[in-house]
Amino acid sequence: MIIDIITPFPAILEQVFSESMMKRARDKGIVTIELWDLREFTDDKHRTVDDYAYGGGAGMILKPEPIFRAVAAIKNEREKDSPRIIFMTPQGEPYTQSRAQELSGEQHLIFICGHYRGVDERVASNLVTDEFSLGDYIITGGELAAAVVVDSVVRLQPGVLGDFDSAEGDSFTSGLLDHPHYTRPEEFEGMKVPEVLLSGHHANIEAWRKEQALKRTKERRPDILPPENRQAGSAVQKSKKRKQ
Repeated sequence: MIIDIITPFPAILEQVFSESMMKRARDKGIVTIELWDLREFTDDKHRTVDDYAYGGGAGMILKPEPIFRAVAAIKNEREKDSPRIIFMTPQGEPYTQSRAQELSGEQHLIFICGHYRGVDERVASNLVTDEFSLGDYIITGGELAAAVVVDSVVRLQPGVLGDFDSAEGDSFTSGLLDHPHYTRPEEFEGMKVPEVLLSGHHANIEAWRKEQALKRTKERRPDILPPENRQAGSAVQKSKKRKQ
């Protein structure tokens, strides 16, 4: 997999992709992650990447020319057909684990990191294939949002995690939140590990984990439950609120 990220502030991401699983994936040759400095694709001595918005209003807008040039340069170097070009924006589709799984099957992803008030609409309309949002809030730029998506995609590549089952069992992958986890010591300040996890009975442990995952999802995220389970989930949520 090849991931190219276009940003006016590449230093924000350099350390992020040089640690932990991202470093492991790059070192193993599982993924290539390259940062492209948007300012390298400007044509003025000040390396200007933004300008005032037509129609007035506060804030600056990323200019279209450098972004179009950067994407053209990437395509020319990679010689890949039809990369997915992703723009992280509050106006985008809510990003989910199912989208992470979908993107993990792609050979080439290009991320455009917005800044200031956003990008010229001609970029979004003519270059971008996918617009995603991490949630209903605003952050300074698209770098951190892109890093989150890249991490969610790369960790699904075979060979990145030590045990691929650890990715398959993550929250949302099965449609439910993850079950509780415990490690040593067996007892800590009077708090004990559930007996079933110490039993060595794998079928009982698996049944307990599924039960706990369903219970946790009903309590915390009834909105992601299958329709037949949502009524029960709402009842649990209301009961919990009454106790509070």
